[in-house]
Amino acid sequence: MKQIIQKASILIEALPYIQNFKGKIFLIKFGGSAMADDSWMDSVLKDIVFLYSVGIRPVVVHGGGNKISEAMKKLGKTPKFVQGFRVTDEETILTVEHILYDEINAEIVERIKSLGGDAEGLSGKKHGIIQAVKHRLEPPFDTEDLGFVGDVERIHSQVITSVIHQNKIPVIAPVALGTDGHTYNINADLAAGELARAIGAEKLVFLTDVAGILREKDDESTLFSHVDVELVDQLIEKNIIDGGMIPKVIAGVRAVKSDVNKTHIINGKLPHTLLLEIFTDKGIGTEIVKTNAAGN
Repeated sequence: MKQIIQKASILIEALPYIQNFKGKIFLIKFGGSAMADDSWMDSVLKDIVFLYSVGIRPVVVHGGGNKISEAMKKLGKTPKFVQGFRVTDEETILTVEHILYDEINAEIVERIKSLGGDAEGLSGKKHGIIQAVKHRLEPPFDTEDLGFVGDVERIHSQVITSVIHQNKIPVIAPVALGTDGHTYNINADLAAGELARAIGAEKLVFLTDVAGILREKDDESTLFSHVDVELVDQLIEKNIIDGGMIPKVIAGVRAVKSDVNKTHIINGKLPHTLLLEIFTDKGIGTEIVKTNAAGN
């Protein structure tokens, strides 16, 4: 009986959040770590379908990570990264587009449908959502040509909002058409941030392979539950935020400084991580918030 009562208490704790967020857009970005294991991916997608079922409007942006690297190796290419960006030649961009949209995107859509949700796969390029310009590295790396790696120049959000209004979950692959007519690979974290801003998302959520922003690496007891946007630069200078966390945080700060209420960075490997972060009083990850803002 105690377990039954406890389950009811959990539902009651979630109720005000469900009521508050009904009809709101949550942009959820997941990739590498959350897709590396079928059970993790299944847990994330179940959470997304739960959000959808209680009236929240999830939008999914995904990366490709390991699957792209594996496909490149089969072609005899060695994956190369400069400042976190994948060097992408003409043959590689074709592989990137195929893996992201034809394989990963299609799989996510089908799995959402199998769990009782409804989803539509979208390509930033094919559906005219993301307009890009070629990414230029900053000194001293500016002598390196990344190839077909782009920055978001503009978001055309009409297709996304149309899919949302059809009561479907948009699932977006971050490839884009450049103003020069070329196809570009876009960093999925940065694409997610720009898309969240463009569609007026309530929340931007990054699923990663760590608990959030940690003061001491590998020590989850040093987790920052809340980080004010004004403190981010200091944390980067102190190398508390570094590596692959930087583009997530930069995208999150940019989103929060516009109309996105909060950015969440959470561990995508934990069972039902989205529900624990959004529908519990304490949450489990790091929120990037405007000055003096806190809570779910």
